[in-house]
Amino acid sequence: MAFGLNQVWWTETLCAATAIVAALLPLAVQAEGIDTEHIFGFMIGSDVGTVGEREFQSVTTGRFAKDSGTYRAMSQQLEAEFVPMQDFRVEVGTTFMAHDIAGVPGLDDRRQLSWQGLSVDLRYRFLDRETAPFGMTLAMETHADRVDETTAAVVRSYGTEFTAAFDREVIPNVAVAALNLSYEPEWTRVPATGSAEQDSTIGAALGLMVQVRPGILLGGEARYLRKYDGIGLDAFAGQALFIGPTAYFQLSESSRLTAAWGIQAWGQRPGSNATLDLVNFERHQARLVFGVNF
Repeated sequence: MAFGLNQVWWTETLCAATAIVAALLPLAVQAEGIDTEHIFGFMIGSDVGTVGEREFQSVTTGRFAKDSGTYRAMSQQLEAEFVPMQDFRVEVGTTFMAHDIAGVPGLDDRRQLSWQGLSVDLRYRFLDRETAPFGMTLAMETHADRVDETTAAVVRSYGTEFTAAFDREVIPNVAVAALNLSYEPEWTRVPATGSAEQDSTIGAALGLMVQVRPGILLGGEARYLRKYDGIGLDAFAGQALFIGPTAYFQLSESSRLTAAWGIQAWGQRPGSNATLDLVNFERHQARLVFGVNF
């Protein structure tokens, strides 16, 4: 319970700090153009970078609190991004996981640090906001994991997340809105028991970011996720709505930082009257992204 209260306190503190900064900083009437490639936390924008661009990125994601007990899962993803041709971006990465699980129904108690797996992310921009009414990019991120991100059990897991990203500057050079639609099928096998399962997740997310000063954007994201058994959306397993603030800072010409926090505001799973789904999802999700050009 103390851990949950601490997470709520940190969330309220982050929201208050964001509001104070937004109130103190004047709106950027003559702001620079907005590049949406990295300004969101859990979402993606339609921009993919310029030809020849190379970047290193560190993505730290935390997921906290289940329906009872102690649950903390942290992932550290290290990525290299390249733009080999116009409108096309390639990203390769590797991920490490840390779990602290105790007294959570349905999960074994674990405290471990492990190498999770590898991933490849391909993105192609079909529409550019500069020449079209809105930007549109299709992304395909494939991953192969040896540790389950939720249970921390040893597995052989393969999945691909398909995302359609749309965005538009609702106030030119000041505010940008984005929409993400996603579908992620996943295959998992547990070597210790020989059991295998398939599941899938579909989602829709809305984001709005406002440039309060050149290189500083504040806003938020709302994400709705539905979990199913089977890769063909066979049996409904649960759903959740996450809402939270996002902040982006251009630290220098070559470095940037994005911070985001999502709180499960509503959820539901079959056979339960609870207003949250803390079996398939967590109560809190946080992300910190640092990137640098090289």
